[in-house]
Amino acid sequence: MGEIKVDTREATCPVTGAHIMVDCRGETCPVPLVEVRKALRKASPGDVIEVVGTHPVSKKEIPMAVEALKAELLGIEGSDTDWKILIRR
Repeated sequence: MGEIKVDTREATCPVTGAHIMVDCRGETCPVPLVEVRKALRKASPGDVIEVVGTHPVSKKEIPMAVEALKAELLGIEGSDTDWKILIRR
């Protein structure tokens, strides 16, 4: 597996309000889901995680995992091959 793509700096994204950015563009299963789980573990309650990706199956799997992990799905935007998912821990 390549470099870890979870960004946990203290900054907040001015556009989405996300505290943690996860860039999974170009990755296929199971990498996007693994990276989202890592981000959720590192996030504090109330933190917003922005996930961007290009893998169509992950766009469907991540929201199901968010529900199972008892996090809040804030939104899903974009096409099946260029999407953004916002999650609140």
